[in-house]
Amino acid sequence: MENTREIILDSLMELEKEAVFSNVLVRQVLQKYDYLPVQDKAFIKRVTEGTVERRIELDYILNQFSSVPVPKMKPLIRQLMRMSVYQLFYMDGVPDSAVCNEAVRLAQKRHFQSLKGFVNGVLRNIARNKEKIAFPDREKDWIGAVSVRYSMPEFLVGLWERDYGRERTEKMCQALLAVKPVSLRISEELSREERERLAAAWRERGIVCEEDPYLPYARRCRNMEGVNRLPGFAEGAVTVQDVSSMLVTECAGIKAGDFVLDVCAAPGGKSLHACCRLHGTGQVEARDVSEEKAALIRENAARMKAENVTVKVHDARIFDAEAEEKADVLYLDLPCSGLGILGKKRDIKYHVTKESLEDLVRLQREIISACWRYVKPGGVILYSTCTVHRAENEEQAMWMCREFPLEAESLNPYLPESLRCEEAESGMLQLMPGVHDSDGFFLARLRRK
Repeated sequence: MENTREIILDSLMELEKEAVFSNVLVRQVLQKYDYLPVQDKAFIKRVTEGTVERRIELDYILNQFSSVPVPKMKPLIRQLMRMSVYQLFYMDGVPDSAVCNEAVRLAQKRHFQSLKGFVNGVLRNIARNKEKIAFPDREKDWIGAVSVRYSMPEFLVGLWERDYGRERTEKMCQALLAVKPVSLRISEELSREERERLAAAWRERGIVCEEDPYLPYARRCRNMEGVNRLPGFAEGAVTVQDVSSMLVTECAGIKAGDFVLDVCAAPGGKSLHACCRLHGTGQVEARDVSEEKAALIRENAARMKAENVTVKVHDARIFDAEAEEKADVLYLDLPCSGLGILGKKRDIKYHVTKESLEDLVRLQREIISACWRYVKPGGVILYSTCTVHRAENEEQAMWMCREFPLEAESLNPYLPESLRCEEAESGMLQLMPGVHDSDGFFLARLRRK
């Protein structure tokens, strides 16, 4: 019989090498151990993701009780202690004694007999003193207190505090830790009755499903074990896509017969949504930098029966003269820091630096400079990112309007009523977790003069 805690420990050790992101690794691990009972797989997922997500808080707690600082612990012991402290604080159904005993047993099994006493002593001391832990004082060190409370690096808390103020920053940090439902886009080709029948079939499988507050064809689902097994998925009636990403096509104002070019398209959600809006007319060209990414778009296009989508491998940084002034609508959904989806890609936040953000702004400008000419005079560019960072978002859109013959146009005519606002009237919208019911996402609508 598989030991679920050992699977978690091995996964965390793999993540320590930084060769793969946690969302990808967890998916691979759950596929490998698909034969395990549902509750075991749920335990593996929850503890692995939670340990990664809460790392700053877990290390803070450990450092108060351990004579050895967390960075100086043996790598296996460090991960074992983190996952154990996560269980002590966030897994109410697991007795503290079981957490401590299993940690000691695993340390011994992995040839750390000499550290059994250390593991046992530190964990039992933490278990006894859970209510007495002194966290940083918000009055004296607001950034430090918020960083530990929500396991958000101080650099990002400080960046957001400067850009958005304390209240919005804390709401966002809190929302990024919340368990997110899976957001699904049901084909708009289906009638409302057909959509309801599909959602009813999901509910029969124990999936909690509700209509999204912003778009009538979007659904939010919980208790979903795997989208591949969902009724309607194999037939192309449904795809995974966040509602913020769906708003790109809403705001593009696509008309019958349009040519839509998506230069950084993988895995293809926006391209396929655009295709849906063309109703069999016009053409969508979806591009990305590698054959691997192109294959992913093709796979999704085939499943969704999107016949008027062509897929091309092309590096968006390189100008393609053949595409000049061809597009009625150009999607620039560019590589970004991903700070709006930290609730889904939990380890991104530990790798963000001032330098890495500056590099991304430069990369975005390189792609924009190569691609803006693909849109016809009078055509529309939809610029978007899945981040919350002014330099990659509002400042980038304003730079585009200064450097090129582009002007911002109001998003309000295309948005759901609850999202219309003064900011959107100016042609830009920053969606923020904790403020809006979606991922953190930015979009701007720009027309070529």
